[in-house]
Amino acid sequence: MTTRIQFLGATDTVTGSRYLVESDGARVLVDCGLFQGYKKLRERNWAPLPFDAQSLDAVVLTHAHIDHTGYVPKLCKVGFRGPVYCTHGTRDLLQLLLPDSGYLQEEDARRANKYGYTRHRPAQPLYTREDAERSLAQLQPIAFNERFDVAKGVTGTFTRAGHIVGSGCLALRAGDRTITFSGDVGRPNDPIMKPPEPLGPTDYLVIESTYGDRRHPAEEVPETLARVVNETVKKNGVILVPSFAVGRSQHLLHLVAKLRGERRIPELPVFLDSPMAINATKLFCAHKGDHRLSEDQCHAMCGSAQYSKTPEDSKAIDRRSGPMVIVSASGMATGGRILHHLRRFLPDENNVVLFVGYQAAGTRGRSLVDGTDELKIHGQYVTVRARVVQVQGLSAHADYAEMIDWLKPAKLSPKRVFVTHGEPAAADAFRRRLKDTFLWDSVVPDDGSKWNLE
Repeated sequence: MTTRIQFLGATDTVTGSRYLVESDGARVLVDCGLFQGYKKLRERNWAPLPFDAQSLDAVVLTHAHIDHTGYVPKLCKVGFRGPVYCTHGTRDLLQLLLPDSGYLQEEDARRANKYGYTRHRPAQPLYTREDAERSLAQLQPIAFNERFDVAKGVTGTFTRAGHIVGSGCLALRAGDRTITFSGDVGRPNDPIMKPPEPLGPTDYLVIESTYGDRRHPAEEVPETLARVVNETVKKNGVILVPSFAVGRSQHLLHLVAKLRGERRIPELPVFLDSPMAINATKLFCAHKGDHRLSEDQCHAMCGSAQYSKTPEDSKAIDRRSGPMVIVSASGMATGGRILHHLRRFLPDENNVVLFVGYQAAGTRGRSLVDGTDELKIHGQYVTVRARVVQVQGLSAHADYAEMIDWLKPAKLSPKRVFVTHGEPAAADAFRRRLKDTFLWDSVVPDDGSKWNLE
């Protein structure tokens, strides 16, 4: 039996995760993400697939974030009709995320046509909300630690990855070979999420390297957040938080509720301006097996912000003045309502933009963290005078030391390790560390490369 893996994304970048596994005639796509960041990467979302979508037997998703799932509606639109396997938590989140992604695609195209900042006449969405809603019918949820049939001769098992609700590491058994995909791996001491479970024995390992070349700083996140809020309140400023709708938004609201309860920050208005984040926050409490929060803590988190559900609610926020906190998606400022708030509040030096997650190269978030003095939003440049702060301690990704500590107890002896989902320096640094620590044959695969698994 011949088993082969082809890397079709998440190489030299932290986005666009897609891995094609072929085994004795079976074809399975592991993750089906959108490319984000540099224009060169985003254009890959529009490129023809290097395989026939109809030839796939199944898709398996490690977790719900759009860089791992956002291409599913397009794949279904061009002919894939098979099952999309995922955990129950991922299924529930995708019922929110994918239609929202389709809506944002439509809005981007509409705005580009209205204001003329497009080379395409007319600009078209990659897929629509209707396309996304139609693809949801193909989702098939699977319980953690339950072996399931993926395709002829291929089975799969999810174990908890601790990254977000529903996130899993996937072990695929193809014939007599096991290939394990880490997905995105959470942190051992995350204040909200449970730690990732140890991996089982595997012949091959595909592992993420988002923080493969760095450690998270030993900062006290509540103290940092309290300091930023209190300093900004004294200036009557606005704390604007671009936050991932799933994961970091809930973490941030939990911290706000805790700091308020301890009277370490004042009772200033806090707005959660993302319908998807609002729904994800409510859904969070329904998946108690994934997180550490008690029922009371869940209720406190859900009640810590005013929910802005409609576009009119969002516009009303921009007519206000500070002090206030605005939490809005997307987390890397690649789209969504956060862009309108950035246009409104970036030019004021009394305001703060607070980043609480990883910022991929080529995103607006990365540009702000790197110190740009102008930011292009909706075809126009906006002056940046607001202070930009990044809190690394809120990251949902394990750093390289946490990854090594997670791997050690499993006592794995894979024949080869493929290091993916990292920018070039991070991926290569983690490759070297895996080789030095475990003596593993570790490689950073090239995009499009095919590997036979002996």
